[in-house]
Amino acid sequence: MNDDDVDFVEFWCVQVGTRAVPGSPLLRLAGLCLGHTARRFGRLSDEALALAESLAARAEAEPTDVDGRAVDGYDDVRSF
Repeated sequence: MNDDDVDFVEFWCVQVGTRAVPGSPLLRLAGLCLGHTARRFGRLSDEALALAESLAARAEAEPTDVDGRAVDGYDDVRSF
C-alpha cells in the first residue's frame, strides 16, 4: 500500500480477487485491499468496485468461501 499508482494497486487486487480459488485467503486479502485502496485514493474503478461488492456478498453468503474481512473492505469502499 505504499505505491502511489492507484491503477497498479487496483490491477493486482482485481487479478488476485478474480483468480484465487474459492476458500483461498487471497480472496479476503483482495477485498480488504480494495477497501484500503478506496480509503487511500478516494476512488475505485467500476471493475474494482464490482469485485469488492461481489467478494463481500460471497463472504456474507458463505464465510468458508470468502473470509468476512472482505465485508470490512467493502464497508471502506462505501465510506470513501
